[in-house]
Formats: sequence, structure tokens, C-alpha cells
Amino acid sequence: MADHYRLLGVTKSSSKEEIKEAFRKLAIQYHPDKHAQSSKSARDAATLKFKQVSEAYEVLVDDRKRAAYNLSRYNKNSSYSYHNNYDPNYYYRGGSYHRPPPFSSQPHRFMLNLDAFFRYMTTRAFLLNVAFAGLLLGGTVAIDMGGEALWKMQNPGKSFEEVMESIEKKKGHKGHE
Repeated sequence: MADHYRLLGVTKSSSKEEIKEAFRKLAIQYHPDKHAQSSKSARDAATLKFKQVSEAYEVLVDDRKRAAYNLSRYNKNSSYSYHNNYDPNYYYRGGSYHRPPPFSSQPHRFMLNLDAFFRYMTTRAFLLNVAFAGLLLGGTVAIDMGGEALWKMQNPGKSFEEVMESIEKKKGHKGHE
């Protein structure tokens, strides 16, 4: 795996602005259009370097991808890869993605699933769904409380049950007449 920090000429503590500036300079230097008149080998080398620089920028400018990259870079036994969009069901080894063996043969699998659960709970879609559910629940409570308040305004001193009993009594008296 190429060292994205070294490729862009920045350090691990560099800010996003520093990373963007380093990428901009390298992208201008290695952009394929700039090497259109060069020999085929020089064009191919520049194109490859441009792709590597672009990939490094894409990883380091995104906080989540950068964190996963740092984890995989500094923890060689990590099963994370910034390429797989944080899917703990796959890991990158030997140039390709692999699905891990079943749970019973991997004691750390529980921690990976727990990590995936917490990452899911902090996604924008999950948080929007929770907010929407909260609004629905709050609306239901407000309507229920509003209905009760309206009843008390229209029927002071009487509960709904008392009124229903008096209606039943009146229906009963009309039936006997």
C-alpha cells in the first residue's frame, strides 16, 4: 500500500487545507492533459502518478476514510480497508477483498459487528430516521394532549367517561318508553 502522506508530501497532522494545496500542486504537475505531447512512457507514468495522487487526496481529505487509512496503516493486523467503505464483512489482503470466515473461527468478529453497529448509528440516514420517528411520536403526544385540553374546554367539570355513561343512560331511557 502506498503511503498517501508521503505521496502528497504532507504529514499525518496536516490540515485539510494543506492536503488540498499539496494535491492541487501535484495534480497540475501530473495532469494527463499537461503531458499530451510527451512520449507514451512519460504520459503513462504521469497518468499513473496522477491517479495515485488523486486516490491519496480522496482518502486523506475525507475524515472517515482518513481514520480508516490511518488504522490500517499503523495497525498491520487490522481488517479494515478504506477501499471497502467501512464494510466490516470484508477485508483487503493480497490485492483483493475477502469475506472473513464464520463467527466461530473469529473471536474478534463480535467487536467488528459492534463497531459496524455504532458506525451505522451515527450515519446521517439513521439519525434522520430517528429524528423523523421522534417528530411522529411528539406529534402524536401533542395531538392527544390537545384533544384532552379541547375536551376540558368544551366540557368543564366532566370527564369523557362520565359523559359516555350519561349518553348510555339516556339511550336506555328512550328504549323503555
